[in-house]
Amino acid sequence: MSVKLAILKSGETVISELKELISDEKVCGYLFENPHIVQERSSIFLTEDSDETSRDLEVSMSPWIILTKDIQIPIRPDWIVTIVEPIDSIREMYEEKVNGNEHSMSSIEEW
Repeated sequence: MSVKLAILKSGETVISELKELISDEKVCGYLFENPHIVQERSSIFLTEDSDETSRDLEVSMSPWIILTKDIQIPIRPDWIVTIVEPIDSIREMYEEKVNGNEHSMSSIEEW
């Protein structure tokens, strides 16, 4: 399994240890382990001295289906729009969260 970001048809961005479920040499689904929803919010800061702006992106993660004890959740392939590799800082944030060393929010500057 490897950590991936999945964009779902619902518009949610989910980060998870992800494994393909294969039957008859076809992907019939995906198994998300410890899935977390990724929420981002951008902030723009104006400075008095110049016309330039600074942009920050605040990222938070929380369990995807908060009311379940399950840590492995199967997903139908027709619900996934795309699967991509997360940037290093997001992967590290996720790994810290699922391993118990969590930070509630991270900031990515100058995106």
